[in-house]
Amino acid sequence: MKPVFPVILALALTSPAFTQQVAPFTCHNNDLRLLDPARANDPELLARIAAADAALEAETASFDAASRGGSTYTIPVVFHIIHNNGIENISDAQVEDAIRILNEDFNKLNADWDNVRPEFLNIVGDVGVNFALATKDPQGNCTRGITRTVSALTDDGTQDMKDLIQWPRNKYLNVWTCAYADGAAGYTYTPGTANFFSSGDGIVLLHNYTGAIGTSSPGRSRALTHEVGHWINLSHTWGSSNEPGIATNCNGDDNVSDTPNTIGWTSCNLSGTTCGSLDNVENYMDYSYCSKMFTNGQATRMIAALNSSTAQRNQLWTPSNLSATGVSGSPPLCAAEFTSNSTDICAGSTVQFTDVSYHGVTSRTWTFPGGTPATSTDPTPTVTYNTAGTYPVTLSVSDGSTNLSTTSNNYVTVLANPGAAAPFAEGFEGITTLNGTVWTVDNPENNNTFAWTNAAAYSGSNSVRVVNTTGMADQIDRLISDTYDMSDADQIEITFRYAYAQRNASTNDDRLRLYVSNNCGATWSMRRQLRGSTDLNTAGGVVTSSFVPTQDQWGYAEVNNISSTYYVSDFRFMFEFLSYGGNNVYVDDINLNGTSVGVEELLRGNTSMVVVPNPASGSAQVVLDLASSGPVSLELLDVAGRTLDVVHSGYMAGGMQRIDLPITDLRSGMYLLRLQRNDRSEVVRFTVQ
Repeated sequence: MKPVFPVILALALTSPAFTQQVAPFTCHNNDLRLLDPARANDPELLARIAAADAALEAETASFDAASRGGSTYTIPVVFHIIHNNGIENISDAQVEDAIRILNEDFNKLNADWDNVRPEFLNIVGDVGVNFALATKDPQGNCTRGITRTVSALTDDGTQDMKDLIQWPRNKYLNVWTCAYADGAAGYTYTPGTANFFSSGDGIVLLHNYTGAIGTSSPGRSRALTHEVGHWINLSHTWGSSNEPGIATNCNGDDNVSDTPNTIGWTSCNLSGTTCGSLDNVENYMDYSYCSKMFTNGQATRMIAALNSSTAQRNQLWTPSNLSATGVSGSPPLCAAEFTSNSTDICAGSTVQFTDVSYHGVTSRTWTFPGGTPATSTDPTPTVTYNTAGTYPVTLSVSDGSTNLSTTSNNYVTVLANPGAAAPFAEGFEGITTLNGTVWTVDNPENNNTFAWTNAAAYSGSNSVRVVNTTGMADQIDRLISDTYDMSDADQIEITFRYAYAQRNASTNDDRLRLYVSNNCGATWSMRRQLRGSTDLNTAGGVVTSSFVPTQDQWGYAEVNNISSTYYVSDFRFMFEFLSYGGNNVYVDDINLNGTSVGVEELLRGNTSMVVVPNPASGSAQVVLDLASSGPVSLELLDVAGRTLDVVHSGYMAGGMQRIDLPITDLRSGMYLLRLQRNDRSEVVRFTVQ
């Protein structure tokens, strides 16, 4: 067959796994749009690529396989994980598993190679190429061979994404993992095409086709093997057409003598004879869903490409580059690091720590103040924390000659269990910061997030706000409560005030959600969602400037669909804001009742009154918004529903009214204010500090 001129090779994500025969994969053959759309059909560029391919084909034809002398080639690899703090931010272990599979497949160590059709057993190729994660970056600094870049371009997967980060292609095989790869499971470029695009040289791979663990699976784990085959100058077994299964593919070939002509497969038909002879359906370069081998001829072709200067492949495996990238010899210990399965637990729970120091750790010592055990030498110790508080963790490691240590202060937060007693009210009047009080802020993007503000409030002077901008689209921020003891509750009800505006009515559908947890925050269940396009927007329209609500631009939410499974001692609730690039969102006057108060008339519909400030200390007022004039009764009650004082009884004019509340002699705690008018009762709660 004629050489492939030029090639962008990709596995289209039309099937959830190689093992599932759902729909065929396709390739973006002869398509330069992911590299340089403006030049995708440039005759001059296409001619230069064709010449490079022809030259490499001539080198391959004259390559003396015997000159290799049985040596093994090692390729330094770097994985660039492009993520937006989603599941595409795969673990180091998943990357290491992908390297494991590559090394098995390219060295005839995969457990399934000897299960191929007997007719092909004697030509199963041992390519003799090893892949190793780099331990030195381009500047010679210590590395795991894994980088992480937070970017929304994880959902793009084109050259724009690759431009975020790339290490020199003559020193490393660059692999970018992401959430979207232009509709493909992965794609790359053969050397002849990559020769003219050094900044695009490498492999783009979906996170769920990387390795066989984590977000991936064994059925998807050979996608990287397939792409590396292309990267070292292999075509599909059927040749250069864009699709398998086409009869005219029999007229082509892949320029490998021991791979029979085939039209290509999208299912595992081991008896296929599409071009007059038995097809090598189990080849890694087919789409048969049962790939498990290269041929000897394919192995020779790849080694020829590694010995060619085309796209600088022959510079990767030289002794000097292996030393420069740190994959030869034993790398020194250069970082003490650890991770854990949680940093936020309840008293009596455990945290599992993992030593991820690198490289060559031979011994370690952990120190866990406040934990049991207090020290450990285990690489993955499990520690129990019985007392609420915030605790540091220290890890010291050694490789026998170098000693390193790291301490993370305030690493583990242990919440009380049982938690604080309900009822709870928060008006943000007694605090000026969130973290370190009864709230925890989760800010994955480390930019604008939930923060205390005195720019606006429904009651009092303060609230919490997310300064939301157009650049924050698709970002999530969370405000998480402390623990509360709801084990004796016969109902749980959460109410709050909120304010929000859209900047663009057609694109801003920001979401404010309320979640609850019955296991200290280990898992969460959504109980209310307010959307920017409907009920979240309290501004009554579009606001292009930074939104600051007026008193009448606040909404009210009441959440009571919380079942008895949440009547636990470590109950928590959480506000989550998902930005669609709209305007600021505010939250104020959060109330958690969770106890039987002996009053039946609990907030039926939107309330017409509010206590300010709330919590109150020393003095307070009730603000009434009466639709009409008439007789009004206003009573101060305790949480059992007993009347403590009659604040007002008699005629009152309609409109906005303010009345001082008699709280000077009240003890700290939760109280109720009951308004009765026109045969209707309303109750609000407030706290005296």
